[in-house]
Amino acid sequence: MVMTGLTLKSLKHHVALIPLFACVGLGAVGSIGYLLRLALRNPEVSWAKTSKPEPWEDYRTSQYKFYSPNIDYSKLESPAPKY
Repeated sequence: MVMTGLTLKSLKHHVALIPLFACVGLGAVGSIGYLLRLALRNPEVSWAKTSKPEPWEDYRTSQYKFYSPNIDYSKLESPAPKY
């Protein structure tokens, strides 16, 4: 059984596969980037529990959204309970 790998020569032979590999690669990079963003920027994830035991308090006066329609959340009262 001969296993042939993906080489530049085989891609030159099958030119139609190049967009497929490009799209799959872009999707993989995008999903890894989004997972890193969730792991590092999400207020529900705490990596440094000793230096900052309650990191969600930083978001009391801000809004965690991708898009915020020109509302200054620092002037609004937070509905979150104070513990």
